[in-house]
Amino acid sequence: MNAAMGIKALGYVVVETARPAEWDRFLTAFVGTMRVADAADGAALYRVDDRVFRLRVQPGEREWFVAAGYEVDSRAALDALADKVAAAGRPVDWASAGEAAGRGAEALFRTTDPAGNGLELYCGDARTAEPFVSPIGVPGFVTGAMGMGHAVFSAPNFNETIAFHCDVLGFHQTDMPRFQLFGPEGPSMGFAFLHADNGRHHSIAFGEGPIPPSGAVHIMLELPSLIEVGKAHDRMKAMGYPESATLGRHVNDETTGFYVQTPSGFDLEIGCDSLVIDPATWQTTRHEAISVWGHEWAWQKAMKQQQEQGEHA
Repeated sequence: MNAAMGIKALGYVVVETARPAEWDRFLTAFVGTMRVADAADGAALYRVDDRVFRLRVQPGEREWFVAAGYEVDSRAALDALADKVAAAGRPVDWASAGEAAGRGAEALFRTTDPAGNGLELYCGDARTAEPFVSPIGVPGFVTGAMGMGHAVFSAPNFNETIAFHCDVLGFHQTDMPRFQLFGPEGPSMGFAFLHADNGRHHSIAFGEGPIPPSGAVHIMLELPSLIEVGKAHDRMKAMGYPESATLGRHVNDETTGFYVQTPSGFDLEIGCDSLVIDPATWQTTRHEAISVWGHEWAWQKAMKQQQEQGEHA
């Protein structure tokens, strides 16, 4: 696919919540994002860099990951992408000019992938000259041409969903492993780590399985150093947020970090030192392990406790 037709980067994410005050505390006092003036419709907006916002938290009646917003190069590319999405049988819901401007975009349409995951595709990224100032002193986040970070979803119809993201939207395969998360006797699960037209190892990823109750698996923000990751880990413990995975280092994107549960139930990965790839020359890998060290997951701890209780019953 022509590079101009591909995806530039993850621009922002949209979350619906019945717990806006909890989200505000989570994002400002723990993560260190900067809250700016609310959107015209009352949604809370948070910055991590010079984009007008990266996280949109809108009040609602459920805890739900509404959409990940991905940027394309131009209006012509966006129009062409909309035609391809429609031809693939997926919905194309164009936002009004006012709605697009509220997303920090020139133009935007909403769609879903074959698994039902929410996506917003847009062009024209709005920036601000106002400096990013974290309320807790975080010096900044690693963004730039690599975008906000990444978003991870599930897909029960795994192969169909990955084909849509690669063949229609224009993502590219980075790492396509299968993992046996439940031991050597358990079933294997397919994973797809896909990169956009930038150096971030993956801007979107998928696990083979049912859609989680909150709509997504996790999002990721990258901090500039291990010191900042460690300080965030200390804040998580001090503030009592549930740790979904302990500190560790991934094999495929080399990120060192941890996972914490957000107020809506999906996870936030906070990491550093992520691998930067050359998207033009990258050859697809198939790593055989998730982590080099660490990353003991909360569900693994729960399984161990259940096994131990069974042995002592």
